[in-house]
Amino acid sequence: MNIHEFQAKHLFAQFNVPVPRGKEIKTPLAAEKWAAALNTPVFVVKAQIHAGGRGKAGGVKITKDRAQVPVLAKEILGKTLVTHQTGPKGRKVRRLLIEEGAGIAKELYLSLLVDRETGWPVFIASTEGGMEIEEVAAHTPEKIIKEPIDPAVGFQGYNGRNVAFALGLNTIEPAVINPFVQMLGNLYRLFMEKNAALLEINPLVITTDKKLIALDGKVSFDDNGLFRHEDVQAMRDLHEEEPLEIEASKNNLNYVKLDGNIGCMVNGAGLAMATMDVIKLAGSEPANFLDVGGGATKETVAAGFRILLKDRNVKGVFINIFGGIVRCERIAHGVIEAAKEVNIKIPVVVRLQGTNAEEGRTLLKESGLKVDVATDLWEAAQKIVAVTGKKRAKAANA
Repeated sequence: MNIHEFQAKHLFAQFNVPVPRGKEIKTPLAAEKWAAALNTPVFVVKAQIHAGGRGKAGGVKITKDRAQVPVLAKEILGKTLVTHQTGPKGRKVRRLLIEEGAGIAKELYLSLLVDRETGWPVFIASTEGGMEIEEVAAHTPEKIIKEPIDPAVGFQGYNGRNVAFALGLNTIEPAVINPFVQMLGNLYRLFMEKNAALLEINPLVITTDKKLIALDGKVSFDDNGLFRHEDVQAMRDLHEEEPLEIEASKNNLNYVKLDGNIGCMVNGAGLAMATMDVIKLAGSEPANFLDVGGGATKETVAAGFRILLKDRNVKGVFINIFGGIVRCERIAHGVIEAAKEVNIKIPVVVRLQGTNAEEGRTLLKESGLKVDVATDLWEAAQKIVAVTGKKRAKAANA
């Protein structure tokens, strides 16, 4: 789960990570009142959406004129921002963060996430603050610093000093080394206590008066740990999520919308990844990742099938089930139940293997549905691509 910048900074402040004075604003009138209360030489007006690239899209404005704050707020509120992360549809701005500016002497990059290879939390830092870390990694990888944290021991002072000295803080500004080490310890505590998946500050700035400030903030959480944190759940903004993903979460389904035209329903994340790969190999693109889970019931399958059919980009559905814990006839019953509620106008290919696979295939064949039943994965992928047409997703930078 992702949260807004103003929410991330609220969490930072709770864990003694320094942030600018700021406030969530939803109307120009509220912006005018807050600007008067803030009383700072520089005002920053930031659109709050779950996407990067807001500044380039016109969603971040800076002014020294207090009277301009409500004008800028009116200009940005209600605007649809299109960035490299929103896709062509963009995101509508419903709220702002208005905060004080900062006298910047140096910008740094800092993040904390889980290293997939080791399973350990790892700090990522760079002297190239303000830039996208992917660009830094691509062009100047030597400027990226990594400091893994052994979870059995936890964050130690030497971890923070390793990062500080690797960034050259001992020569840039020695006075901030101790506050920097303390801040990293606080970020690690936030990361662990709140079951975060990512903390990112870009940029983390050293000000002209030798202070550290998190000028930006991004936090995402492990969905599997949300049940422990009602305060984090309360930060969820459904406006920032795909409606079909919201519906899927209500049915305990793992669903992610993609850009292709073939809807996929699979049980198990590994099989789902393989299914998407084989669709691409056959010449088309998956429209989603949908994992109904190893313990799928006909009810969850029916819910998943309805979700796939609601996506207007889906020109065909590929159901690929390997029956281990889940029995294949349950999947067949779910598809049949969903078909009774939804008028199926697109091709459906079902591949069943494993427990009671033959029974499931028989149920589908005798149901009267226009469903093509297959036993081989490659055969099924070729069938669904043949009836939907080959398609390649547009390049991300197109």
